[in-house]
Amino acid sequence: MAGRTRVLLQCSSALVAEDDWHVGRFSLLAGELARWAEVTARNREPSHTGEDPVILGLSRAHYEELWILAVDGGVGLTPAECSAVNRFQREGGGVLTARDHGNMGMWLRALEGVGFANYFNDPSAWEPDVSRHSPDDRETPSILWPNYHSGRNGDVQRVIAVEPLHPLMRNPNAQSGRIEFFPSHPHEGAVFVAPGDSRARTIARGCSQATGRSFDLAVTFGRVPEAPWRAICESSFHHFADYNCDTARGAPSFVVEPEGDAIRRNPHLLDDIRAYVRNCVEWLAAD
Repeated sequence: MAGRTRVLLQCSSALVAEDDWHVGRFSLLAGELARWAEVTARNREPSHTGEDPVILGLSRAHYEELWILAVDGGVGLTPAECSAVNRFQREGGGVLTARDHGNMGMWLRALEGVGFANYFNDPSAWEPDVSRHSPDDRETPSILWPNYHSGRNGDVQRVIAVEPLHPLMRNPNAQSGRIEFFPSHPHEGAVFVAPGDSRARTIARGCSQATGRSFDLAVTFGRVPEAPWRAICESSFHHFADYNCDTARGAPSFVVEPEGDAIRRNPHLLDDIRAYVRNCVEWLAAD
């Protein structure tokens, strides 16, 4: 493939209020992507029909990759827009999705492959393990489960790379040669390999700071003849949010949990997530 990889960094919601999650709160991610790709970063912009013409027109002629930040409360892309994403995948386009706790991004279930690696607070999309049908993070009672507590915003969580080591989890600049830290968050969502999906695998796990439970952080999907695209499913968009990398940049006012200061004290803790972003760009675009 000639030239730089073209990436659409797409928030699932329209910008209704500044005091909310929107693409402007992922400027550090956009900047890091721009080191390795040609990036278009945007919020959803529905026309008078209620649908976004850019999403409806998704094509490999315009982009090689789609990074979806599902920052909505459960209603984001419309059925027609989801069909456009599925068409883009079938054309060979790479897709990364990132949601969060409870039912945030629940519409992702309409996406082929990657959608069914996401589990929500709904009987149609519960985690298979019934022992997990309860809050993991109990510090914020208003947050619905699944809500795995990987640490405070502004801190990092230790990442357990699943063997065999996936290319996404390599960091040649680290002493161990692998990704060891992600930004943490008090209530991550739930992602798992869906039963019977032979092209999916868990590549990274975290450990709850509240209960000690292990939980999946990222699931990948390889290409097969009947599904000729790659995809990555993240448990939380907070792995990439400005606030989680630099709490001084602020968050919406409804984010009330105590902040951590590990990254402020040691900015090199972000080296791994930067390496991970580059790995994602390269892996999703690879033929």
